[in-house]
Amino acid sequence: CSFFFIRLKDDDSGDHDQNEENNTQKDSEKEKNDREKPQSTTKRKAVVPGPAEHPLQYNYTFWYSRRTPGRPTSSQSYEQNIKQIGTFASVEQFWRFYSHMVRPGDLTGHSDFHLFKEGIKPMWEDDANKNGGKWIIRLRKGLASRCWENLILAMLGEQFMVGEEICGAVVSVRFQEDIISIWNKTASDQATTARIRDTLRRVLNLPPNTIMEYKTHTDSIK
Repeated sequence: CSFFFIRLKDDDSGDHDQNEENNTQKDSEKEKNDREKPQSTTKRKAVVPGPAEHPLQYNYTFWYSRRTPGRPTSSQSYEQNIKQIGTFASVEQFWRFYSHMVRPGDLTGHSDFHLFKEGIKPMWEDDANKNGGKWIIRLRKGLASRCWENLILAMLGEQFMVGEEICGAVVSVRFQEDIISIWNKTASDQATTARIRDTLRRVLNLPPNTIMEYKTHTDSIK
């Protein structure tokens, strides 16, 4: 995990790309298409760490979604609206995607980034998510980029220490505030959800009075 933070200090110059998020998506999708061109058209090749790269414990996929506020969202329209950016298997592949992506604090409108283990869709109905829930933290404007970075680095670096319970994380950019959440598989496992909460407080360096809400996905669906 120290490798993440060494790279972070080297890379984090603060002059993040201010382009609109669709440019980022084009870049990311172009990179994804470039990687997939030589592969067989019938079956997508598994994403694996390159030679001498630092493998992660799990493969992860970045997703992006954006919608018009005020329009009711069915799960079908939500699924159509969510776009896969790409999957990575190593620390180096992660930085390749992340360095091309707009930071959450620079996104406009009603936008979300999702980072989930490969094979898990960022939807309540997914088999890995349906019995789970999420910790939700509402942030005042200006904090989303740093909190998102700290959250996903902690997740990729296996700092939550809850076995296979973590499914993924989401940052939601809204007009008045930003929201970050981390999803886990088993909402009824109180020891796990408490450990996730305590780790979140630590890795995000949250003030003691920060309000954290745990919501089961069944409640979200209702």
